[in-house]
Amino acid sequence: MMATAAMDRPAARSRDAARRRSRWSPVRFWVRHRLLAAEALVLPALLALTAALGVLAHLHNPWVQTSMVTLPLLLGGFTLTFTAQLMLLLAAAVVVLADSATMNPARPDPGTVLLVGLTALVVLVMSRERVRLGVRGTRGESMLFDLRERLQAQGRVPRLPKGWDVDVALKSAGGHAFAGDFLVAARSEQGGVLQLGLVDVSGKGLEAGTRALALSGAFGGLLGSVPAGEFLAAANRYLLRQGWEEGFATAVHLVLDLESGAFECYSAGHPPVARLNAGTGGWELAEAPGPVLGVLPDVVYEPSRGRLDPGDALLLYTDGLVERPGRDLSVGLDRLLGAAQTLRHKSFPGGAMRIVDTVARSVNDDRALVLLCRDAQA
Repeated sequence: MMATAAMDRPAARSRDAARRRSRWSPVRFWVRHRLLAAEALVLPALLALTAALGVLAHLHNPWVQTSMVTLPLLLGGFTLTFTAQLMLLLAAAVVVLADSATMNPARPDPGTVLLVGLTALVVLVMSRERVRLGVRGTRGESMLFDLRERLQAQGRVPRLPKGWDVDVALKSAGGHAFAGDFLVAARSEQGGVLQLGLVDVSGKGLEAGTRALALSGAFGGLLGSVPAGEFLAAANRYLLRQGWEEGFATAVHLVLDLESGAFECYSAGHPPVARLNAGTGGWELAEAPGPVLGVLPDVVYEPSRGRLDPGDALLLYTDGLVERPGRDLSVGLDRLLGAAQTLRHKSFPGGAMRIVDTVARSVNDDRALVLLCRDAQA
């Protein structure tokens, strides 16, 4: 009973976090969509602010300097279109010139001119990039934020029945929010079958993040929509159609019967899955050979089969945890299994992140690990 309660604590924390996100989601939606929709009112307000700053600076207000016109320029850079920013820049230039003309003797302040000019240059360059994307104001960042949230939702493992627990750890190279490793998950309508797909896109960090975002949406749609034995083949065909120069990826696909514990594991060039045998107390590697995705057409992927009895566990992971330049793969696998062995003496909840931090805390590569456990009391 104590083990079951320990297993349920991470799930409870995850549900609490989801409730907090849902509580604030209307506020985030209003800020990102309703507030930004009032762009027609933003330009007059910023023009008025620029003029007010110019007047206060002319009156020698100790709290206001002419260089403070950079403030509305920065605000305009995040909220206005490119044309509106040019109008705001013109107003700021008029304020600076008027202030210079009223000096005795009349002369421009080099520091103020340099600061306003550099600020305007940075703002216009940023705005020009948004014009290339075809979005206005901050809508591009808002769209990207929404896209990332929706695709990350596909990687959230559905709630599992009593006796099962799953722990996921994802870390990107350089600590970025986007990475080449991602997880997709689905549970059957009847609830008896869980499918997990762990994918490692070629490249790392931000350079692989855009392709990973596209594949995450596609693979998330395929998972559960095609027969389990055809998921990797369908993903391979999709990737081949993209025609990317670096279009390959490795993947492991797990199909688990939550009632019996029987599982099938398909691999596309992925490192072998590790299984904890509660009877022997040791971890075993389960090979499931198969070519990587996006290289060969008409590939058939054959599964390795097994069964998770009470107390058993499975490890799915990407090569960022075991591969190092100039080092044999077996060394990385030994380190990984050694770190996983310590879970029997500690606890499985939170174990995925502990393993990642133990074997690859400072590695400059994307790292992902999924720890799936069956309670010994199940």
